[in-house]
Amino acid sequence: MPPVLEVKDLTVRFNGSLALDHVSFTIEKEAIIAVIGPNGSGKTTLLKAILGLIPYEGEIRLFSLPVRQVLAQVGYMPQRFAFDSNFPLTVEEFINLTCRTPEKLPVHGALDEVGMNEFKGKLIGELSGGQLQRVLLAHALLHHPRLLFLDEATSGIDIEGQGDFYSVIQHLNREHGVTVMMVSHEISMVYKFTDRIICLNRDLVSHGETRTALTAEVLKKLYGENADFKVHGHEAAQAGHGNHHG
Repeated sequence: MPPVLEVKDLTVRFNGSLALDHVSFTIEKEAIIAVIGPNGSGKTTLLKAILGLIPYEGEIRLFSLPVRQVLAQVGYMPQRFAFDSNFPLTVEEFINLTCRTPEKLPVHGALDEVGMNEFKGKLIGELSGGQLQRVLLAHALLHHPRLLFLDEATSGIDIEGQGDFYSVIQHLNREHGVTVMMVSHEISMVYKFTDRIICLNRDLVSHGETRTALTAEVLKKLYGENADFKVHGHEAAQAGHGNHHG
């Protein structure tokens, strides 16, 4: 099996300043991958470069092919979705309106995958933040992507909603073999739900299996001496133990 994603010497400059500096990593197989780092560290830039949305130096390959050849197999959920919450559009109408091609998962199937089928007749503007994010995820799934990119998909959602969302992501990965790369700032959720991690601060600070690559030392490199690794409930002891022993 070819690697899912190969990034070699990826460098991105904006107006002469470095946004990403010679970043290299390989994702060998289907996984849930988190991209973390402080504000301005290049997380969204990395996603946009992989998707071919911005100019870059270096080499990026998806399934051993140039990105433009496999874009049809890629789903993307951007950081923000702007819409008029008063517009009388149901969930089902929204997905039908925004889907362009006939070769797709039926709307009810996509909504079912994210646990939102019972809400298909509800107005978009009446959904909670977590429900809206799951509808947007259903939209990203319509074309059966093999690789799904999520940019801060759970920002502004409460802890319960975050847990629901991550559970859906795990289902997509485990049951349907979808590789998910997600930019996130929720360290505790990342520690609990993801397989691999990419830690950025313009260059690659750490990369590998989440439980071994996400250490106290790495967090200090990313966020400074006052980095506070908060985890909820049962993981706290494990995370603390993992941090002290590298």
